[in-house]
Amino acid sequence: DCRQYTNRSCEECLKNVTCLWCASSRRCVEYPVRRILPPAELCELRSARWGVCWVNFEALIIAMSVVGGTILIMLGVCCCCCCCKKKSKKQVSEGPDKDDERAAREREKRRVRQEERRAEMKSRHDEIRRKYGTV
Repeated sequence: DCRQYTNRSCEECLKNVTCLWCASSRRCVEYPVRRILPPAELCELRSARWGVCWVNFEALIIAMSVVGGTILIMLGVCCCCCCCKKKSKKQVSEGPDKDDERAAREREKRRVRQEERRAEMKSRHDEIRRKYGTV
């Protein structure tokens, strides 16, 4: 029974894991297992100790909230970074395709111009040959 440790020390009370120490009233009571946090009628959060004497429930709730919030923020940042990386990789992979298409069009234009110049040169040479009778 936890009540036998009332008015003793926190360490003695908490040797039994089913006990809750209330520092303000120096009472040792059964931990209300049906509820996550002890009710205010039993003991205030800042005075309640369970498991270890150096951490009260109020500090534990604040610490867990900070840790949980930090983890959620980090997950959010990681998700954003991953999404941005995927978008940039997708744009990079699309970029060379567009550049390749542009280069292919330019090569085709150059080839067509070169063919036109060849045809012009051939017709000029043929004309010169006919003029001088070398054909």
